[in-house]
Amino acid sequence: MALNESFLQELKYKTDISDIISSYVSLKKRGSTFVGLCPFHNEKTPSFTVYPETQSFYCFGCGAGGDAVTFIKKIENLDYIDAVKMLAQRAGLQMPTDGFDDSISKRRRRIYEANRAAAKYFYSVLMSEDGTKALEYYRNRKLTLSTIKKFGLGYAPDKWDGLLKHLRSLGFSLSEIYEAGLARKGQKNNYYDYFRNRVMTPIIDVRGNIVGFGGRVLDDSKPKYMNTNDTLAYKKTNEVFGLNFAKDSGKSEMILCEGYMDVIAMNQAGFTNCVAGCGTALTNEQVHLISRYASDVILAYDNDEAGRKAVDKAIGLFENTDINIRIPEFEYGKDPDEIIKNVGAEKFGSMLEKALNKTEYYILRLRRKFNIATTQGKIDFAAAVVPVLAHAEPVERDLYMSRISEEIGINRSSLEAQIKDYLVKSKRKQKKKEFNAPVVNSIRENQKLSRDTGETSKMIRAVDRMLYLLIKYPDCAKLASEFKSDELPSGFFRKVFEITCENIKSGFDNDLMNYSSSLSSDELGRLSGIIARGKHSDSPKEEFKDCVNVIRNENSKKEKKSAADMTDDEFRKMFNT
Repeated sequence: MALNESFLQELKYKTDISDIISSYVSLKKRGSTFVGLCPFHNEKTPSFTVYPETQSFYCFGCGAGGDAVTFIKKIENLDYIDAVKMLAQRAGLQMPTDGFDDSISKRRRRIYEANRAAAKYFYSVLMSEDGTKALEYYRNRKLTLSTIKKFGLGYAPDKWDGLLKHLRSLGFSLSEIYEAGLARKGQKNNYYDYFRNRVMTPIIDVRGNIVGFGGRVLDDSKPKYMNTNDTLAYKKTNEVFGLNFAKDSGKSEMILCEGYMDVIAMNQAGFTNCVAGCGTALTNEQVHLISRYASDVILAYDNDEAGRKAVDKAIGLFENTDINIRIPEFEYGKDPDEIIKNVGAEKFGSMLEKALNKTEYYILRLRRKFNIATTQGKIDFAAAVVPVLAHAEPVERDLYMSRISEEIGINRSSLEAQIKDYLVKSKRKQKKKEFNAPVVNSIRENQKLSRDTGETSKMIRAVDRMLYLLIKYPDCAKLASEFKSDELPSGFFRKVFEITCENIKSGFDNDLMNYSSSLSSDELGRLSGIIARGKHSDSPKEEFKDCVNVIRNENSKKEKKSAADMTDDEFRKMFNT
């Protein structure tokens, strides 16, 4: 997958990782680096760091790291070539016409084409005699033909190979249909339709590509719901259903629901700014995708215990963004679809308008949980509400403290003192966690590598330091030339050592983009971690020599141990070969 070296160098000079990442993450300057909340995991304090000097990023919380290409790959769910294409377009560069392998991009495009053909097939079946019962299902759900057409709804017939035969007639190979997740492979290597006897909902990404499908049975058979498995084109944790419509609604507010049908029913009722996560639970990736198109989100989840748990999780995930959260108090039904059918769009809309902010929402839940007519109920309520008020904005906190102290008849200063104590303890706990996180993560990473490679932690630490010194202090290259790469553990370490030495020899900077075409995303993350955790050296050459000695000593120990485990015959053979 090697790209022309001169093209990569030009792309590197015209790409600034800080500018790229700031389009997705709010960054703040901290010395020579930039920090922000990581877009790849849930965190409340910034552990995501961007290093302009090496054109790299690293999260001390989750270990994600790499260069600009890696970041685009990860956040946009693209492969290497497509990520480079995106950066090249941004930089005003023309991709080379040869010298690279874009087979993955071509395979992904064929999946898009197969999915589009499948969607047309499902819709045509729905509108045919074979789709009578499916169309009746949609009519019973009060969907109009216009809505059905807008969302491309369809029906997968109760046949083993209906779609398979159709796609084959259009020129798609069995392997392409299988790779798109539209067919399964039997024990006898025969292929059959993945979706059968189900009403079908196409899943469309923000670029307008059909990336997958959701299928629902028409009877009581199991599983009730089936979704396309992860493919080159689709990863459910990264996609948001309905966002292709919601982003063009002209509204900065989005309504987040639990299911596809809620989104469809709400669209039909005039609420075109509604979306739903793909999969059973909301993810960080989905939250950050929504935050690119919205400033406010209403959590219109089901009015049951599972829905309330989902609200709690969603609130936690959105805390990492600048999104304002509101939660409506639903009546007259379990979910938006049912409520709209029962009382109409206007009344449902008024419920959304009266949606509570998260502080109000939690206070109301606690008020219903405890009997504040009793002394013990008041005590329990006051204790439970302290964390809620502690996490509120100062002005908001002040307002609710006054209301609650008056409502339950306690002195405001008493409540204020409890909140102050809670904040002090929480801050202390958070600082301890943040302080320990890089060390803990580094230890865990080294332990994992030690298990995976069979090398000692001492060896791993020495190699890490050696690579850091070589990358940061190219003057160590002469010492490196006296060291053989096969003295290092195989795989990642040897690869990085050899690339680094070659970069220095060729006069290239050792920033991460010069590694991206040769290392996987995980390997780039590992390398960015080595660089991020590395400390300045006053005598890099001496340290480099020390690392070499440790590596050679550890290799010698391993050889001695290996020899000690040999049988007499194996030992003799070693000298006779």
